[in-house]
Amino acid sequence: VQLQASGGGLVQAGASLRLSCAASGRTFSRFNMGWFRQAPGKEREFVATIGWAGDRTSYADSVKGRFTISRDNAKNMMYLQMTSLKPDDTAVYYCGISRVPYGVPSTRSSQYEYWGQGTQVTVSS
Repeated sequence: VQLQASGGGLVQAGASLRLSCAASGRTFSRFNMGWFRQAPGKEREFVATIGWAGDRTSYADSVKGRFTISRDNAKNMMYLQMTSLKPDDTAVYYCGISRVPYGVPSTRSSQYEYWGQGTQVTVSS
């Protein structure tokens, strides 16, 4: 299984970015997916998750109302639309695929695997 995150960059506060995650090597449409992030010196934290059918989403309180997670099962792609970015959003963003198919999407990073290299998001004030 390979996950390739992309779309990060350096932006000013208030800007928007769209992250993408390309998945291969697994029947993508059967698995929940999640975005997590890790800032320097901090643990990896939950950002958003989406169910295998795309009908269940969950967000961290810190990003609720600003970020939108989506997926395109036909393209094996997942996205994270980020708006109104803040300096606190600065981190490496990772996409993960759930360890088991179907089920309810988890907010715990231990329930996901194959993180890939991540993509850096830097928000300047």
